[in-house]
Amino acid sequence: MLWVKAFHIVFVVSWFAGLFYLPRIFVNLAMVAPESTAERERLLLMARKLFRFMTPLAVLAVALGLWLWFGFGFSGGWLHVKTGLVVGLIGYHAWCGRLLAEFAAGRCTRSHVWFRFFNEVPVLVLVAISVLVVVKPL
Repeated sequence: MLWVKAFHIVFVVSWFAGLFYLPRIFVNLAMVAPESTAERERLLLMARKLFRFMTPLAVLAVALGLWLWFGFGFSGGWLHVKTGLVVGLIGYHAWCGRLLAEFAAGRCTRSHVWFRFFNEVPVLVLVAISVLVVVKPL
């Protein structure tokens, strides 16, 4: 089980790296001038590649987390809250995919300021999950 836990941590860290960086690309995309198609296409290419890379990492992180859950059991209020936060992260990941599709279609109208706030969500979730896992306050 320690191998499963170690690889779960590796894939979670990798997934979070993508969740931190993809919305940052969205900030830059929202700031691109309409006439700057080369810059827009370069950022879209980066975002698409990153999303395609981070999605399997998310699947592996969740799969290994489920393996740990079934191996150790589902007990403690902290684990219920953590599971809810992970479900929220999966939703955030899917939302990033929808936003990427909107950018690709030229339909995204949100400002770079909105994306700067959107970019902070995974940071807050990471802090909450880390405290829950280490301190187990509930």
